[in-house]
Amino acid sequence: MATTERVIAEDAIRVLDHGFVRLDGSMATDLSVVNAARVSFARRKDEMDEGDEGLIRFLMRDRHGTPFEHNSFRFHVRAPIFVAREWFRHRVGSFNEFSMRYAKATDDFYVPEAEDVRSQVGKPGAYSFEPVDEDLAERTREELREVYEHAYETYTRLVEAGVARELARAVMPVGAYTEFFWTVNARALMNFVSLRAAETAQREIRRYAEAVEQFFAQKMPVTHAAFVAANRVAP
Repeated sequence: MATTERVIAEDAIRVLDHGFVRLDGSMATDLSVVNAARVSFARRKDEMDEGDEGLIRFLMRDRHGTPFEHNSFRFHVRAPIFVAREWFRHRVGSFNEFSMRYAKATDDFYVPEAEDVRSQVGKPGAYSFEPVDEDLAERTREELREVYEHAYETYTRLVEAGVARELARAVMPVGAYTEFFWTVNARALMNFVSLRAAETAQREIRRYAEAVEQFFAQKMPVTHAAFVAANRVAP
């Protein structure tokens, strides 16, 4: 199955085989946290100093969370549908997603690298994941490709026969890629990162959370450092 070549912006972080995260826009600085906290005393700062850095560490450590909400990150994300569905469970934020009702379905599908094909051992909530042997890894990858090819051919055939896209899309597997915009404040972003970048998170969404965290660290370095120092627990 031939895939459509898509241009990924230079400022995006590539994730998985066809995905990315990019920061589409932001209104986010460490100073926004400081001023939100100091408004209680009718004070405002124009520049950060060491005292302000200490204030951010105090707010994080003692979990005074609301000052971290007065900022905004707008992300553009391309991810497999199964990753997006986990992501959308984080409801403190706004989402707008690509619609297969109105646009042609993607012909890009997630095929894990051989080293990412894994077995699942244990009970729900306490799984461990182990690599599989090379033969099983390659067979898994090939069977995924076959399913994807059949699904996309079926989708295309139905649409060309006159079936509405909103119905034909039902054949598309959750390994197909989708795109969405996500707007979120720093407090909710830290909650997302603390859960989805953890070792217990699914490997695929963990890689997206790591990319999101890179942009967070760039825009709000003092807040990010305080978050890490607080054992990556959101305030």
